[in-house]
Amino acid sequence: MVKDKNKMYDMNAAPSFAQSKSQIERYQLEVDAQAILVASRLIAAGAMLGSAAENHFSKFGLSTGRYRLLADLEDNDGEELPSQLAEHLGITRATVTGLIDILKRDGLVSRRLSPEDGRLKLVTLTEKGKKQLSDMAPEHFAWLESIVNFLSVEERGVFLELLDRIMQGIAASDDSSYD
Repeated sequence: MVKDKNKMYDMNAAPSFAQSKSQIERYQLEVDAQAILVASRLIAAGAMLGSAAENHFSKFGLSTGRYRLLADLEDNDGEELPSQLAEHLGITRATVTGLIDILKRDGLVSRRLSPEDGRLKLVTLTEKGKKQLSDMAPEHFAWLESIVNFLSVEERGVFLELLDRIMQGIAASDDSSYD
């Protein structure tokens, strides 16, 4: 078990090799039990990381999605079209609109007409939004680093290569579009 503040995470909550093998035998499937175990553990780790990230961002009055939108704006000179944000974040335009509405309400972004095409509205990172990102950066990046502190630099490199290949596998096996 790993303790994170007041929460306890049971590393054994994900299926074991024996459980994966038993399920495969139960359904009389011709699949690799180790592959099933790796994928199951990856799903469990993703859920654990997602929960930890939401808890982390909530300390700053944000969600993971709202943070990612702010960071994407910052990475793109502080201004983008909603359609560009949706594309960069891999989410729908409707989801982007909801995120923008909340961030606008909180004064972290604003909307303005595009000087090139007055029919389009640009989303702009406000000074308050820039300050929010700057203020949270030390704690945020320390938290990110702490997640992988148990891996050596070499292990991180291997992990990144493997993660890229897994993401390719997810994209290839998923019916939805990641374009």
